[in-house]
Amino acid sequence: MSQDLPILVIGAGLGGVAAALGLAKSGRKVRILEATEELGVIGYGIQLGPNVFPMFRQLGVEKEVLQHAHFPPDVMMNDAITGARIVGLNTGSKGFRERFKDPYVAIHRVDLHGVLLDACRKMPNVEITASAEFGACEEQGERVIVRLTDGRTIEGSALIGADGLGSAVRKHFIGEEKPKPNGFVAHRTIVPMEQVASHVGCDEVILWGGPGFHIVQYPLRNRSLFNIVAVFRTENLYERADEETYRRVLMETYKTAHPTMHHMLRMMDLKRRWVIADRDPIRTWSFGRCTLLGDAAHPTTQSDAQGACMAIEDAVVLAARIQEAGGDFTTAFKRYEKDRYLRTARIVLESRHLWEFYHLGGIEAEVRNDASGKQTDDDVWRCLAWIYDGVKLPR
Repeated sequence: MSQDLPILVIGAGLGGVAAALGLAKSGRKVRILEATEELGVIGYGIQLGPNVFPMFRQLGVEKEVLQHAHFPPDVMMNDAITGARIVGLNTGSKGFRERFKDPYVAIHRVDLHGVLLDACRKMPNVEITASAEFGACEEQGERVIVRLTDGRTIEGSALIGADGLGSAVRKHFIGEEKPKPNGFVAHRTIVPMEQVASHVGCDEVILWGGPGFHIVQYPLRNRSLFNIVAVFRTENLYERADEETYRRVLMETYKTAHPTMHHMLRMMDLKRRWVIADRDPIRTWSFGRCTLLGDAAHPTTQSDAQGACMAIEDAVVLAARIQEAGGDFTTAFKRYEKDRYLRTARIVLESRHLWEFYHLGGIEAEVRNDASGKQTDDDVWRCLAWIYDGVKLPR
């Protein structure tokens, strides 16, 4: 009977729709349950490393993703005070592509989500239900019964919680466990490229690292848009204020920053800011016929630019494990968990380390800059190989 029931995916973000697509391509019935009324994601840029492109090929969407991608000639870190280059990946070089086989790209999150969602909508065995907020679930024999917050019940053969940092599915199984703020907040902005001064690097991905603050910049959509993220440490993480107050705080925080950063700060949309948070890594996120995926399982800060990549890797590995196990979901979920927990935990922990590296000041920053400046391309690529070489899929 369970074979006639769909696998339920909670959350229609990047990880959820990727999981649904992978499962559907292997012949499984899938039903995505999304809490919001309209399907969509927050519209800012993200970066994708070479490790995610074999996953896109497996899902059959690589060509479509590449059509929306920007290929930066370099991904680099500059000193936020002096403007000097500290270190870079040289992603546009022949050597980078020879070493990692696939590109490093920047892409509008909405475009990536649209590619995956369109592919799901073309699958006859995928059903998408909006305004379906997860409330609770229970396992009954070979079924999982989900209770939505509006009282409806929906049955499935298994459940995948892909509902992000504040996952209700995670809370149901693990209990109340709030995300862990790291003391920083972010403002995000996308502006038309014509508003950006000519002296600003408009091809590269650049992180300007300073004492307690940074800015990330890069172009999107064939260089028609410019993505800016301003991040800084504050004691008032949850403060809500008007735009003018936010602007005064921002200008005071970045007062010692390089003039190029001030140009970008003047373009910032300050209507909203986000608290930066992750969670401590865990070994167990599968419970019988239920499991977690992406930020619901292992949320990370943005330091390694791997949050979306890890969720999509999760999705493809999980689909492969379910196929391999022939519908034995408990076994499949435990194998998937074993495949993923150390790699994703390392991403979380290394991202925390890199976060500190980005925000050094004084003599610590001088030591960082001196040591990093002596690294060759091969040195940098060797440090990242464990991420960018990707994962082997179960056969």
